[in-house]
Amino acid sequence: MEKGTCITFLALLLSSSSSANHEPTLRAVVSQLYQVLLLSWAALPELPLRELWRQFRAWVAVPLLRLAVFVCLVMSMMVLVEKVAMALITLYAKVFRRRPVRIYKCDPLTEDEEMGSLAYPMVLVQIPMYNEKEVYQLSIGAACNMVWPRDRIIIQVLDDSTDPLIKELVKKECEMWSERGKNIRYERRANRIGYKAGALKVGMRYSYVESCEYIAMFDADFQPAPDFLLRTVPFLVHNPKIALVQSRWKFVNASECLMTRMQEMSMNFHFKVEQESGSTACAFFGYNGTAGVWRIRAIHEAGGWQDRTTVEDMDLAVRAGLAGWKLVYLGDVKVNSELPSTFKAYRYQQHRWSCGPANLFRKIVLNVLMAKGASMSMKFYVIYNFFVARRIVSHFVTFSFYCVIIPLSVFFPEVTIPRWGLIFVPTTITLINAVATPSSIHLVIFWVVFENVMSLHRCKAVLIGLLETGRVNEWIVTEKLGDTLKTKSNTSATKRFRFKIKERVNLLEIMVGMYLLVCACYDSVYRDDLYFIFIFPQSVAFIIMGFGYIGTIIPGDK
Repeated sequence: MEKGTCITFLALLLSSSSSANHEPTLRAVVSQLYQVLLLSWAALPELPLRELWRQFRAWVAVPLLRLAVFVCLVMSMMVLVEKVAMALITLYAKVFRRRPVRIYKCDPLTEDEEMGSLAYPMVLVQIPMYNEKEVYQLSIGAACNMVWPRDRIIIQVLDDSTDPLIKELVKKECEMWSERGKNIRYERRANRIGYKAGALKVGMRYSYVESCEYIAMFDADFQPAPDFLLRTVPFLVHNPKIALVQSRWKFVNASECLMTRMQEMSMNFHFKVEQESGSTACAFFGYNGTAGVWRIRAIHEAGGWQDRTTVEDMDLAVRAGLAGWKLVYLGDVKVNSELPSTFKAYRYQQHRWSCGPANLFRKIVLNVLMAKGASMSMKFYVIYNFFVARRIVSHFVTFSFYCVIIPLSVFFPEVTIPRWGLIFVPTTITLINAVATPSSIHLVIFWVVFENVMSLHRCKAVLIGLLETGRVNEWIVTEKLGDTLKTKSNTSATKRFRFKIKERVNLLEIMVGMYLLVCACYDSVYRDDLYFIFIFPQSVAFIIMGFGYIGTIIPGDK
């Protein structure tokens, strides 16, 4: 029986069965509707499968792909304009020497005969930590060795560790420095509510904090130089409208492996261009959560620490900026820190750094628009430049355009991508990023494919943050190795690698890598646009990182 005959017979059968019941029931209505649909489908001419695909391709697939290309080109231009603008502002600041030391008063603080050490303000140094076995000694020791009058500084270790052994080690380290004459306090709380933001909020409630004017904050893997306070606090003392002085991060393990070299390139651009341009243009940028000094009054006026997202530092900076406070970035003050050198740790970090800002944007955008103390230009800068262009669009366009749309277009010769969007725009963006780390300019190709792989996780994290689903509030402390690799043997590292190989496999990266490999092979055989020159290395990068062959291998007896 032919297809049309079968469908007609089925429709008549349904009609006869429903006509027996004359009541206007729901079943009867649905049956009549289904009869109309079946008869309409039977009346259509029978088309071969190939013809159906041709029509679907012409009327649906190609228009949608062209629309996707157009949207990606628009987003690419948004990112390009933002990158060029930041680069030009940074270049202006460098050429015309528009540095904070020339803009703001920052005379060194000195003791006088009448006041003595009281000429120095009271400073609280906060070190939040959580099971930081490898680095707790480094951070506490560096904080205790900072040059500042002993009676004008309090070092506060906020320990949220859950490991009894680590808790005891940190406590003994604090007791040791206390015996040496340092005013150091070891503080614990009953729970980890709010994670880091919760710890900082609780830390400010102790009675001895009321005597302090400023707070210097350092994560557990940060090691400030002895003169850190001497070079940063004067900006706050002499300029009452400055709320924050942010220093630059310097990475002690940047040359440990190829992955840390790639991270250094990205982080150097962030500090040398993003933070520098924000500080120069409008005295506003995102607080990095560590290696900075805050005015306590500014924290209170901005609403204090809030744990509504995983980027409590950015949240506070935005609220302070909208309240009229100025933020200053000191690029010449560097604090030693550690980059995550395992792929797993880096993925968790990037999830938090991408999901948190997107979720914060969702929660704060209306507050920004309604802020009474902020100008329209400031509101536009915060919404468009700070959030949309840098922290949402940049992640979407990197993954969707270069890892999905361009590879998919090889199957549709009707879709053309202009050369300026395919070559010139991404090349310009890449060069602007790479110029911040001249010593690694030869690794720019590796950096491109590495960033494209990471854009998969960043794009996913942004969606989670905007939609506020899944892992939106996930907070996994970035694992630090400290001197672990220097004290463990290569044999133990090899054993761990062999034993934990299954834990290193990432199916999502492998699936995308295989998709790109198919696209590259098809392009090389059936097309002459040479897209495979880009797509094939990208597929290899996804597959390599999918099997975990990147980063440092943690010794087994860690």
